[in-house]
Amino acid sequence: MSLYRDDGVVLRTQKLGEADRIITLLTREHGRVRAVARGVRRTKSKFGARLEPFSHVDVQFFARGSELIGRGLPLCTQTETIAAYGNGIVSDYDRYTAGTAMLETAERFTDQEGEPAVQQYLLLVGGLRTLSRGEHLPSLVLDAFLLRSLAVAGYAPSFAACAKCGLPGPHRHFAVANGGTVCGDCRVPGSVVPSPEALRLLGALLTGDWETADAAEGRHVREGSGLVSAYLYWHLERGLRSLRYVRG
Repeated sequence: MSLYRDDGVVLRTQKLGEADRIITLLTREHGRVRAVARGVRRTKSKFGARLEPFSHVDVQFFARGSELIGRGLPLCTQTETIAAYGNGIVSDYDRYTAGTAMLETAERFTDQEGEPAVQQYLLLVGGLRTLSRGEHLPSLVLDAFLLRSLAVAGYAPSFAACAKCGLPGPHRHFAVANGGTVCGDCRVPGSVVPSPEALRLLGALLTGDWETADAAEGRHVREGSGLVSAYLYWHLERGLRSLRYVRG
């Protein structure tokens, strides 16, 4: 029998029985965790309102050794709100769809339940905070989050030096399968030739240069988003369901 606490972001919820839910969270110390929250679908449950997607919460879990609870999952026994990011996200379509894609990405990059993923957790908290405040275009916040999530997972794209031979750039060609921009000698079939402005934008998003990113023209933002989506698809081996609803 064990009781433990952790900070986490609610990624999604699923109905369980008549009044319960299974809550999937990305936590600071325990990575991705699924737990049962009992009675949260009742109309008078204040507990349930705290366990909605986008919520940053302090949660207490209860587990009973090898004995099954719910469907072999721990119980959420207490929760306190740290930040209700959903308040600044769900009422705006562009923020909501970008935020949903961020939650799905965080879950996809944490395949093993219970395995610590502190960097991904911190990225998600920071991304949702920025998104909820409306400081930048939602599509820019999303692309910055996706690029940094890829980097944390070991798939950081190159937007300056050649991804194959390391020759300093800038270079004209971009090859998803080769890890980013490539020089003329390393160019492979299927490489594309994006605009220098789009590559500069993506480099700025990866490094956190928001002054450059915010000054980008809409056509370059859309072009950059297309490159990020293709790069993410390649490394995840399938796309994100939620990306289809994100407006460029």
